[in-house]
Amino acid sequence: MQYVYGAMLLHAAGKPIDEKGINGVLTAAGVQSDATRVKALVASLEGIDIKEVLAKAETMAVAAAPAAAPAAHAGEKKEEKKKEEEKPAVSEEEASAGLSALFG
Repeated sequence: MQYVYGAMLLHAAGKPIDEKGINGVLTAAGVQSDATRVKALVASLEGIDIKEVLAKAETMAVAAAPAAAPAAHAGEKKEEKKKEEEKPAVSEEEASAGLSALFG
């Protein structure tokens, strides 16, 4: 993940995302970089508009948020029902008094 974070940091700083830049960010963070991973990341990001990808990710996150909200409310309703069901309808004294009336 630190490789991707390095690329995102370079993007945010307006710097080119290349092997030298990613190695520099990782070295500054105290991470020993793997040349193969750096090359793979740079190759996979080639031709990708990161700004556009981030905009789509934000749109997807906003669209997913309202769907999650009703689920949270449903959980609250279930808890309320459980609390209501846990209340005893009759105390022990009332129950024993009712039983004694049966046997005279």
